[in-house]
Amino acid sequence: MKKQEEKQFEPKIVAFLCTWCSYAGADLAGIGRYQYPPNIRVIRVPCSSRVDPLYILKALQNGADGVLVSGCHPGDCHYIEGNYYARRKFLILKNLLEFLGLEEGRVQFSWVSAAEGERFSQVIKEVTESVRLLGPAKKMVKTLDMPEEIMRELMEEQKEDQTCPERHE
Repeated sequence: MKKQEEKQFEPKIVAFLCTWCSYAGADLAGIGRYQYPPNIRVIRVPCSSRVDPLYILKALQNGADGVLVSGCHPGDCHYIEGNYYARRKFLILKNLLEFLGLEEGRVQFSWVSAAEGERFSQVIKEVTESVRLLGPAKKMVKTLDMPEEIMRELMEEQKEDQTCPERHE
């Protein structure tokens, strides 16, 4: 049964793409009809340096199986030094995620220019395949799996609130 589930698993990947390079590269991939998996959901940002690490954590927490942040090649940033800041920020984030025990490959970073439609297509294929091999995300995902004791306590409190009118005043 597990093998069937793994074969059917299609990862959900959130991609933060720089408007000036990576998003334009995605556009060129579409215009050039380069095929890539439909697993990504694109969020267009002005610059890769504008991606707050909390956005990445929030995407994982809300059910994304993987996250890709892609921007201009270092030295080619529309905002001069933006991708240098991004590179430093993501190196620290990668170390934090490793410390938290998140599998390497769940969060990936790449540099794709506006003229690299074929490269964009290849990056998406590689990211999708690596996340597919990791399987569905289990860490950092919000769930309602609570121990039965806590669930009973919450249910009892709720019953008390409904039966005691003075608590509502």
